[in-house]
Amino acid sequence: MYQVKVYVTYKESVLDPQGEAVKKAVNHMGYDEIKEIRIGKYFEIQVEKSDRDVNEVIETICDKLLANVNMETYRYEIAEVVA
Repeated sequence: MYQVKVYVTYKESVLDPQGEAVKKAVNHMGYDEIKEIRIGKYFEIQVEKSDRDVNEVIETICDKLLANVNMETYRYEIAEVVA
């Protein structure tokens, strides 16, 4: 079995309104050294071993469901779980 962690964030060229709102709130709290906050999504996925390549499975799921590839980018980490 594999444990996969997927991180999805807006591309650098896309405005992140939630991140901007949080940054303004943090700056208002007196943390003026904070210059940027970007908000994203995090997924944990457990994948059973099969004939399919786990990288291809995760890429397809990310491309078709988890990320809007026009506006977002993603990265993932795969760790084999030893039972």
